[in-house]
Amino acid sequence: MQILRTESLKNRNTLSLQAYASALAVVDSDQQLTQALDWSRAQGLAVLPLGQGSNVVLAGDIDALVISQRSSGFSVIAQDENEVVLRVAAGHDWHSLVAATLKQNMYGLENLALIPGTVGAAPIQNIGAYGVELKRFVRGVQAVDIATGEHLTLTAHECAFAYRDSVFKRELRDRLIITSVDLGLSRKPLLEISYPALRSELDDLGVHEPTPADVFAAVVSVRRRRLPDPVQEPNAGSFFKNPVLSAQQAQPLLKQYAGIPNFPQADDGIKIPAAWLIDQLGWKGRMHNGVGVHAGHALVLVNYGSDSGAALLRLAMDIVSSVQQRFGITLEIEPRVYGN
Repeated sequence: MQILRTESLKNRNTLSLQAYASALAVVDSDQQLTQALDWSRAQGLAVLPLGQGSNVVLAGDIDALVISQRSSGFSVIAQDENEVVLRVAAGHDWHSLVAATLKQNMYGLENLALIPGTVGAAPIQNIGAYGVELKRFVRGVQAVDIATGEHLTLTAHECAFAYRDSVFKRELRDRLIITSVDLGLSRKPLLEISYPALRSELDDLGVHEPTPADVFAAVVSVRRRRLPDPVQEPNAGSFFKNPVLSAQQAQPLLKQYAGIPNFPQADDGIKIPAAWLIDQLGWKGRMHNGVGVHAGHALVLVNYGSDSGAALLRLAMDIVSSVQQRFGITLEIEPRVYGN
């Protein structure tokens, strides 16, 4: 294992923001991870795990040992006639996992196709798309305590999953490094096609009795059409969470804005699309100081040539402020922010 000093992270985050780490270690085994953590303690450096950098904003240099996991692969650890449980290495590419499980007749992840990032990052924000959230499949998460080096396993309940949220973003933020994730997948097709955009795509394709492969293809098609490729237009995907309001909060808005999309939730809350709110205020397509809002999707902030995470965050806060002033709703950003 090699530890690099004062290493650029520009090519290690999908927003292509320039930032330097005090040190960087690329590890591909538990042994190398242990060595890296031992080194960080000896140096008195904090530790920051970084997957593909698809859900972070680097606002400045990182005074820490950045650990990039390159472990990959998965194995069956339990199965019966209905379910197969896989243990997947944290460094495994998420979309590659979705494609591989579908090919091997293990179902459930199709709606989560083409989400960028690694398997180890997926539980942190409880990734979700087109009516499906990761929490439905998680059976356990293996991790290492950064401070002590202790190996531990969290149950799905202990992960405290919520909408785009988990214990890894709250109480355990920056305290653990996830090393693998256990996922329970169905042996029989497990279709969720109620999401309007997905249903519409299947109809346009003339697919009326879809298979899991059809759903996978439709999700990939929609995402490629609606979301910019980070390689061509550096971005971190959806930058803002969709706010969930109480019925009492939502009713005045629904009355005032007859066309506002809204989606009732299981807990009696009402989800309002953040993209609709931002679009109503004319942000789509606006650029300033080398950053801007994508012309085709109001939730996506794009780096058009800036090296400044601070400039991107200023744009985000301007959007948050304008939505608050017009609609009385405070948007929350999805990516985690690091750096000075």
